[in-house]
Amino acid sequence: MVVGNAHVKETRKLSRRSERSERRLFLADGPKAVEGALEVPGCVVEVFATTAATEQYADLAAAAPQWTLVDDRALASLSDSVTPAGVVALCRFLDRPLGHVVDATRLLAICADVRDPGNAGTVIRCADAAGADAVVFAGRSVDAYNPKTVRASVGSLFHLPIAVEPDPAAAVRAAQAAGLQVLAADGAGEVDLDHADDLLAAPTAWLFGNEAWGLPAELAGLADHRVRIPIHGRAESLNLSTAAALCLYASARVQRQ
Repeated sequence: MVVGNAHVKETRKLSRRSERSERRLFLADGPKAVEGALEVPGCVVEVFATTAATEQYADLAAAAPQWTLVDDRALASLSDSVTPAGVVALCRFLDRPLGHVVDATRLLAICADVRDPGNAGTVIRCADAAGADAVVFAGRSVDAYNPKTVRASVGSLFHLPIAVEPDPAAAVRAAQAAGLQVLAADGAGEVDLDHADDLLAAPTAWLFGNEAWGLPAELAGLADHRVRIPIHGRAESLNLSTAAALCLYASARVQRQ
């Protein structure tokens, strides 16, 4: 199917968070993201592609419910990438109710007021790689469907459940009510990650805070324990997504022994 500019223009509005929230639709840019989206039944509404990309990604074209040909300029207007790969999927939102996500979970990541889309997407990717069961975006966190978040997840957004909870404290309490201990990643924590194996063996929700100011004291206080990552060199701190990777993998290592 070949479409005109009006359809592309309407789809391009999904670059705005308000438009995404109202329509519960978002764009997944690039072959890896499109491939991941197509693996989720009912997720993909339509795929936009250039003629060259259609030839290159014939397997994706065969799997898509609707494959729409557009010219390079139209495709570029839908892509957030500096060098578009020529294929963008229109997808339905994937998030699930918080109660469904925390139920029967052994390893969970809660992002509280995480604002940077690249960090958010990388946390999703790390959680997926570590075998976590879900990720919760809480408080004033970046939209999970922000184009940069989707791209930084490198397809992992489609691999594990996502929940959105406006109140970070409610996310913590829901995790605890589901039988998870909540461990707050905190540079001033009383527990050293290197000596926390006994704790890490239990079903766990890791609580990660904002990139700049970390976790508010009242939110960290709701956690069962506050855990610090030891810094052996002179670095002041660790990037959020790096800290998340270390914490999630520490849990995965112990839980899988």
